[in-house]
Order: sequence, then C-alpha cells, then structure tokens
Amino acid sequence: MAVLAAALTGPAWADPAPAYETLLARLGQTPVTLEADAVLDAAEARVRQARVRPNPELGLEAENAFGSGPFEGYDNAETTLSLSQDLELWGRRGARVEVARAEAGTAALRRDLASVEAAGRLALVYAEAEAAERRFALAEEALTVTIADTRAALTLVEEGREPLLRGIQGESEAAAARAALDEAEAERDAAFARLTAIAMLPTPVTSIHVSLIDRTPAGLADVDAEGTLEVRVAEAERAAAERRIDVERVRVRPDVRASVGVRRYEAEDATAFTFGLSLPLPLFDRNRGNIDAAQAEFRAADARLMGARQEAQADREAAEARLRASVSRVRAGDAGVAAGEEAYRLSRIGFEAGRISQLELRSSRAALISARNAAVDARLARARAEIDLARLQGRAPFGTSQ
Repeated sequence: MAVLAAALTGPAWADPAPAYETLLARLGQTPVTLEADAVLDAAEARVRQARVRPNPELGLEAENAFGSGPFEGYDNAETTLSLSQDLELWGRRGARVEVARAEAGTAALRRDLASVEAAGRLALVYAEAEAAERRFALAEEALTVTIADTRAALTLVEEGREPLLRGIQGESEAAAARAALDEAEAERDAAFARLTAIAMLPTPVTSIHVSLIDRTPAGLADVDAEGTLEVRVAEAERAAAERRIDVERVRVRPDVRASVGVRRYEAEDATAFTFGLSLPLPLFDRNRGNIDAAQAEFRAADARLMGARQEAQADREAAEARLRASVSRVRAGDAGVAAGEEAYRLSRIGFEAGRISQLELRSSRAALISARNAAVDARLARARAEIDLARLQGRAPFGTSQ
C-alpha cells in the first residue's frame, strides 16, 4: 500500500535507524549484557580460587627465655620453627569446588538468558517504533482524506445540494483528524526516543527504513518446556543449593592440621625435629544451623524450579496460541484494508455524483482508517508473539542469530 511505503520511506532529512540485525550485533555492548558477562567472569574466577589449597603457616616460638634464675637471658632458651598445613580432609576442597562450578554454571545460563531477553527487548522497541511511524503516516493520510471530503461537502453546500450542517460536521471531523495526527506524532517521537536509548545510538532515530513487523515469524517449532532458559537457570540454582548442603555437612568433621618443625636447645647446643597434628573437638558447634539453612535454601530452590516448569508450560502454550492467532489476524487485517479501500473509493464516487450521502461517505472513510490501523496493530501483535516464542526457544526473534 502507498501509505505503508510512505511510512517506511520517511522524509529526506530523516536519520534512519540501522537494521535490526545491525543493532543486534551490538548487543554485547549494552549494560545488561556487560553486567551478565562480568558476573560470569566473577563466578569463573571463584572456581579458580576454589581449587587453590590454603596457604601453609610458618611459626616461630621461643620458650624459657628472658626469665629469672636459670632462665635469665637466652642461654637456656628453646626455639621452635614450625610449618603447619590444613590437610583439607573429608573432601572439603572437592565440595568447595563443586559449589563454585555450580554457581558458575548458573551465571553462564543467566548470561545467556540476559542476552536473549535483551534481543527480545530490542526487537520489541524496534517493532513499536516502526508501528508508531506507520500510525503517524496513516494519521497524515487520514487528515488529507478528511480535508478532501470536507472540501467536497462544502462545495455541495455552496451548490445547495447539502445543508449547512454537513459543512460544519466536515470541519469538525477535520479538526479531530488534526488532533489525532498530533497525538500520533507524539507517540512516534516517544517510540523513536525509546529505540535510540535501548539501542544506544549516538544520534536520535527519526525514521525506520528496514521493516521488522512485515517479516514472517520463524515458525511454530516445538518448544520443550523443560528446556527453556528460565527452567535451566532454576535447575542450576537447585543444583548449586544441593552442593552447599554437602559443604556444610563436611564442615562438621574436624579440620585437621599437620605441622613439622625444628627446635633449637641453646643450653645443650642441640636441635630436634617436632611433629604434630591438631583438630578441634566438635563438642559445642556441630554446624547444625548452617546445615538447616542450606537445606531450607535447597527446598526454596526446588520450589522455584517447580514454579518455573509450570510457568514454562503455560507460557509455551500461550505463545503458540498467540502466534497462530496473530498470523490469522494479519491476513484478516490485510483483507479488511483491501475491502475498505474499495468501499471508500466507490463511496467517494457516489458522493461526488450525489447518489450517496455524506454520512455514508464518512462511515466508509472511518472504516478504512480503522482497517488500516488494525492492520498495523495485527503486525505488531504478530511481532510480539514471535518475540515471546523466541524467548522460550532461547534465540533472538525472527530467526536472527546473536
């Protein structure tokens, strides 16, 4: 249609938005993805740190020195230089590493989810901006048509073929069309501002040349509710919570430390080796509070996983239904526009020939304007349905790759 071509072309001074694929390629520089990447880097660094064994401790101890009687001065002192090491028995280190790995896996899935959601948000603001631009173009055309009809009505009034009331009604309709155009312009400018901000563009967008809402959706591929990113994130969180229980249980067991050293006897001018093991006695602290807390967190994570699975199932069915309905709605909208254009053309011919009234012309014009706006709304609804389904499938909308 000519109106859609005008909406896509825009004025000569317009600064067109880059294509959706171009903006999608820059997605890695948005704050959301940069934050998710940083969180993943931090989690991977904690995995490396978890593998590191604790540092040994070097100790120096002097006994029987600088006292009184035979222990005056340092001649009878006993000096011990020792080295002690936490042995990390009972699988402490392995449990610590497993928790860090589970948390890193969760961070990686969250990074993927953030990228998919950012792509969907970008597609949504792009589609909304394009739809707003088309509505503005439709409002411009509606004003032009309304003014033309009003002039025709005024001509008939001057000729005495229509009462003066018809001319007044035409002028009122033209004023309403001007107000609708102003509102559409404000909505278009707001949508362009949102697109400029979300896409982090250096200059404001004033037009869109590459259409997104006219594209055919990627299709109703089978979506496994168990495999959605939200469910996988919840599964990873549950696994990490389960690993934390193991860590807290291991902490109940004694923390064994071994030491070896050399002792110097000043009085005998002799040296000897020392050996030792130390471990706390678990008489008072059995770490029960931390174990109970970890188990409670695991139950919470398990409940979140259950809820995520239920929501994913419902979202999958809803997204598929919305996409099927929106595809049919687009076809119906296009057919309605074609019928409305033909009806208005015939009504205009009949009105100018004096065979139909201004009320009938006004009715056919309103029906055409409504049909054209409905066609834009149908395309935007189809784009939204595709965006929702793409999020469930863990991809960028409209079959584009990231």
